Amino acid sequence: MPTNTPCIMVIFGAAGDLTKRKLIPALYNLKKGDLLSDNFAVIGVARAELNDEEFRRRLRDDMKDFATDKVDEKVWKWLEERLYYFSGNFTDDQTFTRLRELLEKTDQERQAEGNYFFYLATAPEYFAPVVEKLGAVGLTREEDSHWRRVVIEKPFGRNLESAKKLNQEIKQVLNEDQIYRIDHYLGKETVTSWCFALVTASSSRSGIAATSSACKLPPLRKSVSNNAAVTTKARAHCATWCRTICCNWSR
Repeated sequence: MPTNTPCIMVIFGAAGDLTKRKLIPALYNLKKGDLLSDNFAVIGVARAELNDEEFRRRLRDDMKDFATDKVDEKVWKWLEERLYYFSGNFTDDQTFTRLRELLEKTDQERQAEGNYFFYLATAPEYFAPVVEKLGAVGLTREEDSHWRRVVIEKPFGRNLESAKKLNQEIKQVLNEDQIYRIDHYLGKETVTSWCFALVTASSSRSGIAATSSACKLPPLRKSVSNNAAVTTKARAHCATWCRTICCNWSR
C-alpha cells in the first residue's frame, strides 16, 4: 500500500487531552495501517516545561488507556522516536521564531521536504493569533516544492458573526485551500485519519468533492449524532475516504 508524502505535523496544545486521547492514537493507527511516510515527524507545542523524553514517556503511558487495540511495541517505537516537544507561549513572537528553527532542523533530519501542517488543538482565542504569528515568520508560505496547511478543530466561532470574523482574520494569512475546519465527533481515531489524508494528499477541492461523493461521506458541516449506529457508519465512510485519498492521490 502506498504511503503518504513526507511531512511534519505541529500540534499546538500538545499537552492537552485532545493529543493523548485522539491525535496520537490516530497517528499510531495510521502507521499501523502503513499510511505514514518514513519521512514524518510530530512536534508538540505547549506551555508546559517538558523535554522530548518526558513528552514521549507521557504519551507512551497514555496509550495504555487510549489505544484502540493492544499496542504493538514495534509500531509505537517507530512513532515515539519521531515525537518532539517544544515549550513556548502562543502569544510570544520568539516562540514562533524558535519553532521555525526547530522545524528547519527536524526537516533536515527527517527529510520532510518542507511540508508542514499545523494542528490547532488550543483554546479558541488562540486560533487567529497563532495563524497570524505563523504567517509572520513565513511558516504558512507555500511554494512549488512544498505545501503548508492549518487545521482548526472546533469550535470555529461562537456564532455566525464570530465565525465570519475568525474567517476574515485567518484568511489575511492563509488561502482557503490551506485551511481545514474540522470536528472530532466522528470517532476517536477517524477524524485525524480523515484530516491527515486531506492535508497531505491534495489541494484540489474538486478532487476532494468527487472522492467524498464516491464514498458517500457526510459533509463536514453536518453534525453527527452520538447514536452508536450513526457514529459507526460515519466512521466507516470516513475510513473509506481516507484510504481512497491516501492510496490514490499525491501532491
